[in-house]
Amino acid sequence: MGFLLLLSSLTPRSLTQFFFSFLALLWLIHQLSYWIKKRHVPGPVFVLPFIGNAIPLVRNPRKFWEEQAVIAKPLGFSANYLIGNFMLFIRNAELSHRIFSNVRPDAFMLVGHPFGKKLFGEHNLIYMFGQDHKDLRGRIAPNFTVKALSTYTSLQQIIILKHLKKWVKLSNSDVSQTKQLIVTLRLLVRDMNLETSQTVIVGPYLNEEARRKFNYDYNLFNVGTMKFPVDLPGFAFRNARLAVQRLVDTLTVCTRQSKARMAKGEEPSCLIDFWMQEHIKELAAAKESGKPPPPHSGDHEIAGHLFDFLFAAQDASTSSLLWAVSLLDSHPEILSKVRSEVLNFWSPESDEMITADQVREMKYTQAVAREVLRYRPPATLVPHIAIKDFPLTDSYTIPKGTIVFPSVYESSFQGFTEPDRFDPDRFSEERREDQLYKRNFLVFGAGAHQCVGQRYALNHLVLFIAMFATLIDFTRHRTDGCDEIVYNPTIIPKDGCKVYISRRCSRYPNLSFE
Repeated sequence: MGFLLLLSSLTPRSLTQFFFSFLALLWLIHQLSYWIKKRHVPGPVFVLPFIGNAIPLVRNPRKFWEEQAVIAKPLGFSANYLIGNFMLFIRNAELSHRIFSNVRPDAFMLVGHPFGKKLFGEHNLIYMFGQDHKDLRGRIAPNFTVKALSTYTSLQQIIILKHLKKWVKLSNSDVSQTKQLIVTLRLLVRDMNLETSQTVIVGPYLNEEARRKFNYDYNLFNVGTMKFPVDLPGFAFRNARLAVQRLVDTLTVCTRQSKARMAKGEEPSCLIDFWMQEHIKELAAAKESGKPPPPHSGDHEIAGHLFDFLFAAQDASTSSLLWAVSLLDSHPEILSKVRSEVLNFWSPESDEMITADQVREMKYTQAVAREVLRYRPPATLVPHIAIKDFPLTDSYTIPKGTIVFPSVYESSFQGFTEPDRFDPDRFSEERREDQLYKRNFLVFGAGAHQCVGQRYALNHLVLFIAMFATLIDFTRHRTDGCDEIVYNPTIIPKDGCKVYISRRCSRYPNLSFE
């Protein structure tokens, strides 16, 4: 009350002075907190209160992270301040391993996105620890057996072929029929991957109307991941959070339908079927022994994990496929080798699927896929939060609450021979750099939270490269800066990968499940 009386007695000039004094005090408190946490770590000396350096990050993410990497060179890590949070950028691969291998209640929590808990929910797989997390991953394992992956391989090829045909038709859609049109692949590849993910994960349980709504909501989610976390009506972040809820509700219905179908003893046709087939056995065994159902076995919770798979399979894969096209175009000798190898195993005129065994036997194409992932890792950063103080080095302890960004991108350019060169032969049996520098290849993470679907992701990239190179002739529409990295939220070429494309094969293969 006395404070309010004091304010009412002040003149406008005094109020202005008081206001600016208060702002100066607020800035000083933030600054002192930042300096105490930063200590001797390289980073900006002064930061704005609360927002810190969020504005330059949003304006130009590539430049922001490149500058963090440069100042991180002396120690292997650097500091900054973002939206009320002290942050560390980890450049050194070994220090990144210290973060990845210490995801536990007394060290770090993997968050996937700086504001991921609001978007994905509290019970997401990536926020789990210890035995609980290990048990759930064990129950997810049947989704990625040889049999399951073979089923997905067939689905992937049919959808890839469907979209390649569309792209060629689009490129040849000039009304005058006098020239090829430039095709921008970014959204086309995204749509292909979204259909692939939906079909592989929930197969027949999404009808056309459900897919249309699903695509709309997923786009809202994607946009929201790149915006400020303003959780108010009308803002992109709020739209994204609500979209995730609707997406999970849709996937819950798919889970119930799959469970009912698998209970009848039918053959699995997609990922949720393989999961529910084993899940039904677990429920029956628990019931027979008088035990409660396994934890995390509710339909809605399973649907949340399905969304995790969808998110992981979608944007990262889109990034990799775009870079594969761009890099193959700029390295014609590598493209020629891929085409030769694929034709040794598969002919489009055979009207047969590429088998899972053939995918594994395409050693050079596998090497190209791995080099694409090394050279342009889709998710360049993997955010973690320090749950408690953690000794990163002998001279620096990460303060509790710090957001830590291990850089997968920077690790990929450490150790490898001529790391700035796109060179698939580094993964050959002769050079074996995938083994020599295994700890620097962090595109699928490391430790307990390493990507559970990495074999599926690699298969998808190999299949796309094999089919695109064999069925399509393409030329990149190159302009200044077209291959500069932009964040969306995974990294993609700046121009969205503009190409001229046409059919290369004498006829398209006739692929079907029959």
